[in-house]
Amino acid sequence: MLEPNGQRLLEIIGKTPGPTGIVLAAQMPAAIASLEAAIAQEKMESQVATAKRDGVDREGDKLLSLQQRALPFIDMLKRCSKDGSDLVWGV
Repeated sequence: MLEPNGQRLLEIIGKTPGPTGIVLAAQMPAAIASLEAAIAQEKMESQVATAKRDGVDREGDKLLSLQQRALPFIDMLKRCSKDGSDLVWGV
């Protein structure tokens, strides 16, 4: 994942982006909920934008969505949460 995308995900879950960090197992349900809420918000905004363009879907307008970028991270958070493991990077 590119740095700006990773920073955005960390900001969504309330973490300060940096070369090291930790998401405690107890924080993971809230982090997952925050990411899922941000994905839902982006989907809604995308639908409104598409409607404003008279439903024309331009191929060049398609970028990777937050959902596409966040799903692997959400999956990792769910697996760690299930195991009761903290998620640590850069240590």
